[in-house]
Amino acid sequence: MGAAVYNRTNFSLSRMTRLLATMGNPHRQIKTVHIAGTKGKGSTATMLAHMLRATGYKVGLYTSPHLLTIRERIWVDGKIIGETHFSRMARRFVEALKDGVQPKYFEALTAIAFAYFAERKVDIAVIETGLGGRLDSTNVIKPEVCGITSISYDHVEQLGHSLSSIAAEKAGILKTGVPVISAPQVPEVKKVLQAAAAKARAPLCLTGEDIEFSVRFESSRAFGPHTRLSLTTENSRFEHLHVPLLGAHQAINCSLALGILDALKGRGFEIDDQRAIAGLSNVRLPGRMETINENPRILVDTAHNAASIDALMRAIGQNVPYDSMVVIFGCNKDKDVLGMLRHIQLGADKVIFTSTGSPRTVDPDDLASAFSERSGKMVQVAPKLEDAIHIASSAVTKEDLICITGSFYLVGLAKNLYPKTE
Repeated sequence: MGAAVYNRTNFSLSRMTRLLATMGNPHRQIKTVHIAGTKGKGSTATMLAHMLRATGYKVGLYTSPHLLTIRERIWVDGKIIGETHFSRMARRFVEALKDGVQPKYFEALTAIAFAYFAERKVDIAVIETGLGGRLDSTNVIKPEVCGITSISYDHVEQLGHSLSSIAAEKAGILKTGVPVISAPQVPEVKKVLQAAAAKARAPLCLTGEDIEFSVRFESSRAFGPHTRLSLTTENSRFEHLHVPLLGAHQAINCSLALGILDALKGRGFEIDDQRAIAGLSNVRLPGRMETINENPRILVDTAHNAASIDALMRAIGQNVPYDSMVVIFGCNKDKDVLGMLRHIQLGADKVIFTSTGSPRTVDPDDLASAFSERSGKMVQVAPKLEDAIHIASSAVTKEDLICITGSFYLVGLAKNLYPKTE
């Protein structure tokens, strides 16, 4: 499928509203948290869902995209939707089409998720936007709290070529009177969020400013290299909390999840902080700084924009010991390709470009040419991921590292090649 133009024809809330009406408006039967942003949405949503579940709530989680199965996107109390349930929800969705509604792919999955959460009678569902926010099919809900992760350049053809235009689309999820918790933002983005919040009369808090938090890196025998954070509000105090996912960027995502958790207390949710912390410690997120093989040592990460690649290279340097790193990279055409290549150049000793396996993949030869113009580092091209791994494996020792990144598609292919990690 080609990338859809981000407009009211392809991204239509009226079409989504009609579809959900034929299904009994399941989205109105559940309480929700809505999370938008550029990077870290899935990590933030997952950490929040685990904390809520640990405090005794029945929790739904809707994220995208997936790695191995489409059913990963829909989760209740730690378990993805089963094949039988998914098939039944899909049949219910198809029956709703008799009204003449012709939804898009993501709209279909969103409707199925809402229907499943309503059927399972979840106490709250954490909903991640797909693309943007204002016109995203998830934007039919009125959540208890809105969360905004770090905003940077991504999907610029759809959302705009400036940070302010991208931020305006993300801020489209804000609702009248609904509190908004945001990760730290650059001044251009912060200004847009403040204006949108004022217009919606929605109280806005930014972690690191309105919500006090600090981060420190350390290494211990129990956890190895890791990050700890402290966060304080009027209602919550988290001190020296171990961040379960590697990288300073995950500490920022974790602080946002904690800020949203605190805001839910103000919406009437009874939350025991210690039980929430215990739930956080159980978070494991496939495809994020995940080692899928030991010999050769292969790490995968779904970083798929320039800011995420930058965070990945920093996180690897801080948390993963290695002598030399070979990066296997592939990405799709709707990405900031040059920005991603610039950050890979700063971290990789050698790069192998390959296809993501998606119809929208950038030709590996084009990636190699663009990279070679900007770097004097070793570059090779492989038509398929299997070929790239074979080339990399023959060039590394046990002290070296192979990193596969650039696309959810590519990481999904890699995990399929090493299924024993599941």
